[in-house]
Amino acid sequence: MFTRLAQQHRRFVQDLVMTLQALAIAFENQGYLASCYTCGGEMNSASFMVSLKDEHLIRFLVSDYGITWTEMRDDRELMKLEGAEAINQLQDLADLIKYQTQPPKSKEVKSEKPQTLQSV
Repeated sequence: MFTRLAQQHRRFVQDLVMTLQALAIAFENQGYLASCYTCGGEMNSASFMVSLKDEHLIRFLVSDYGITWTEMRDDRELMKLEGAEAINQLQDLADLIKYQTQPPKSKEVKSEKPQTLQSV
């Protein structure tokens, strides 16, 4: 039973990593500064970041060890959530881009496509 649960968890993390990569691209296409980095080719962890406005940053980390949502403004941590609450907050963020029709008014520079960092 535990082996099956571990495999399901790995698949869940991989699905979440792929979703984060797509979300970063969607934000970039709307003019936001966004990135999604993964380590290695196994898709077992990712760091997603997006700058919503001046000095307002969202960071979402996922790995086999856990899931964390951190929201910061002016280099101060406003909120930190883990697990299901972090995923719920990510859904709200995805809805923001899904229902937005105009790009942000701030003059942020688009970043490159999400990159993969190879393990050393």
